[in-house]
Amino acid sequence: MGCSDSDYAYLRQLVLAESANLIDPSRNALFETRLTPIARMAGAASLEDFVSLLRVDRTPQLHRAVAEAMTINETSFFRDGKPFDALRETILPRLIENNAAERRLRIWSAASSTGQEAYSIAMLICEHFAELAGWDVKILGTDLSRQVIEYAQRGRYRRMEVNRGLPARMLVKYLVRDGDEWEVTPNLQAMCSFQYANLCAPLPKLPVFDLVMLRNVLLYFPQQDRSCVFSDVYRQMAPGGYLMLGAAEQAEDSTNLFQAEFARDCYFYRPTPGS
Repeated sequence: MGCSDSDYAYLRQLVLAESANLIDPSRNALFETRLTPIARMAGAASLEDFVSLLRVDRTPQLHRAVAEAMTINETSFFRDGKPFDALRETILPRLIENNAAERRLRIWSAASSTGQEAYSIAMLICEHFAELAGWDVKILGTDLSRQVIEYAQRGRYRRMEVNRGLPARMLVKYLVRDGDEWEVTPNLQAMCSFQYANLCAPLPKLPVFDLVMLRNVLLYFPQQDRSCVFSDVYRQMAPGGYLMLGAAEQAEDSTNLFQAEFARDCYFYRPTPGS
């Protein structure tokens, strides 16, 4: 006997409460795939037994582990190329001009998963903006899953991962082969750091960012949580900063906070002054 509809409903509610990740009932089978290893570690013989355990055991770490396992960690290097064209041709040149006096740049890869987005931005900067070599440039990746944060901090990727989106020329220039893995070069690792943050909880102390990459995560959030995230992101942004969303996402919940611009077949957003 497998999980009942009420068991799946309980799991969906638990994940929603912990991470604001709204899982459609049509994807119930994912619970079996992703939670079975955690269920075994918790001593449960089946997913059904694990749900029974979760209902009585309110251990925060166990509930958080469930939410982290169900978080979508799909990513690749230079994912959805158009935003990177916009960064190279429009956004980064403007930020360099705006920040020329302090020679400082802060970039946030929110929901950074296993780190490919952060490292892709670092590669883009090294490849096309030699003038930033003497600047104080820091890229911070945050994610709900501690497991993927640890993965990103290692900066080591399997062949399948480097083959997704990374041109061969950049692979050999910015990663070093070590056995069956490729390791990001020390100069890129020095630019990038990673830490835990839940976008739907009070954020840890973060710097003010010139650029925020918040791509392909809001799709899974209910509207109320999206509005809260936009407000938090707005407060973390420099007045002349830029926000980049995923191709299927819009800042429609926060039209008073952000103004849309368009370049290189790509929308991006500027904080509305004084909102």
